[in-house]
Amino acid sequence: MKVISTEYSQILASRLAGANGWDLADVRFSRFPDGELYLKAGEVGKEVLVVGSVTDSDALVQLILLIDACQGADITLVLPYLGYARQDKQFSAGEPLSARAVAGVLSRGVSRAFVVNVHDPAVLRFFDVPAYTLSLAPDIGAFLKGTGCDDPLILAPDDGAARFASAVAGVNGWDVDHLEKTRLSSEEVSISPKNLCAEDRDVVIVDDIISTGGTLATAARLLYGQGARSVSAACVHGVFAGGAYAHLISSGVRQVYCSDTIERGCSVYSAAGIISDGITQC
Repeated sequence: MKVISTEYSQILASRLAGANGWDLADVRFSRFPDGELYLKAGEVGKEVLVVGSVTDSDALVQLILLIDACQGADITLVLPYLGYARQDKQFSAGEPLSARAVAGVLSRGVSRAFVVNVHDPAVLRFFDVPAYTLSLAPDIGAFLKGTGCDDPLILAPDDGAARFASAVAGVNGWDVDHLEKTRLSSEEVSISPKNLCAEDRDVVIVDDIISTGGTLATAARLLYGQGARSVSAACVHGVFAGGAYAHLISSGVRQVYCSDTIERGCSVYSAAGIISDGITQC
């Protein structure tokens, strides 16, 4: 097996190769004068693991080109972060079903696909090859235990993320709840844990994605107002759009943790382990 990646996932690909004793292929990336993307891959052999997060349009095109460059090999596709996956419904006439479009394009020439914590597993039906989702929730729970968290309250930002939060908390048998919004008036909204009290607790808000961080920042301020000892945030995919990381820290969030599905300065746990397990087991 040889591992090859776009320039957006080269650290994760290197960890994946190193952990399994697989070779890492060399790829060179550049642009033509008109802005078109160009790449040249080294020899890949008969079996190749193509690794690439779809973080923006350039990352998507680069991944399509890399898959094409590996044609002739048995290609397993790893999508640490699948952008466009949240656009999985058509709300009005004329809208594209972007998740379907992207999954269809990325299915061409590959034999199977793995996605880390896809926002909704139903999106996998859009792939034309066997596709699997892998969850980093247990790894996040193990990491948080190693930070010295004794008995934190694990919170999902809403009931939609409650299952993910339960998987994080379940590793250590910690308390888990989700935040619930209560409208107090036309202008005032209260956000608090639905069932448990945050007073004098270390709270960790967990989710699959932190995008703008707006809800988490508001929740952190309110949790401190309710007597929380500390508030941290942990996620799989650290998108951090529009200055989200700084916004969270300035709102009193003590630490922000994410994985290397999108390579950031706060990527402190790796998806390499669950990807390795998934490839071995499927």
